[in-house]
Amino acid sequence: MAGQGDTGTKEDIKTQFTTVEGVYRLLPPSEYSRPNRVAYSSSGGGGSTPAVRVSLVKVPDSAGHDHDRTKICFNYGRELFVYTYRGIKKAADLTKPIDKRAYNKEDVPTCHDFNSTTASPEGVSLLVGLLGGQIQLIDPITKEVNKAYNAGERLIDKTKVTCVRWIPGSPNQFLAAHSSGHMYTYNEELMCGVDRPHYQLFKQGEGYSVYTCKTKSTRNPLYRLGATSIQHQVQPQQ
Repeated sequence: MAGQGDTGTKEDIKTQFTTVEGVYRLLPPSEYSRPNRVAYSSSGGGGSTPAVRVSLVKVPDSAGHDHDRTKICFNYGRELFVYTYRGIKKAADLTKPIDKRAYNKEDVPTCHDFNSTTASPEGVSLLVGLLGGQIQLIDPITKEVNKAYNAGERLIDKTKVTCVRWIPGSPNQFLAAHSSGHMYTYNEELMCGVDRPHYQLFKQGEGYSVYTCKTKSTRNPLYRLGATSIQHQVQPQQ
């Protein structure tokens, strides 16, 4: 055992200690390297920070083997991140995202979804719903904004996009739900109209109704779905 004052003495490294300011602790690499958390505050309208959402997609290799390379997308505040996901036991280098996008306060991302049907090593289709009602279709691998829906004056719906989902097995159709209570079906290959859409009843049942757009050519949205309020009239007792 080395004596006191021996320069070769080695003490155990403390991973945590307490001071008057608080508790300091040693961070693991996965937590230390995460992106800086920039505070987000919505101005007006009583809005708040959108909830963090996570989307995953399995991307096969170039030979089509089962050895997939999973991509993960998550939003925080005004930013959207895409990384290669290697499982819970192997931390990703969060300082090197595949794609990172920063939005302004009106276009904060609220939800997103990968298209697992068309995902390939060359590119993946990622839908991003925004606070102002717009929807983006982007490819985080090629880092391009491919298309935008309900953009500009937001003639289809001006409320927050609460959920976007690709229709299972479809290469080009998706659903978008808004806080207005309406849900819309889109075809990513079609354009949105330049005028406010006019709808006609297509189908209805107990508690729901489906409308289509009255246009000469097929445009987005293909359908508008909404809940129908049911009022029961109670007859007074004789």
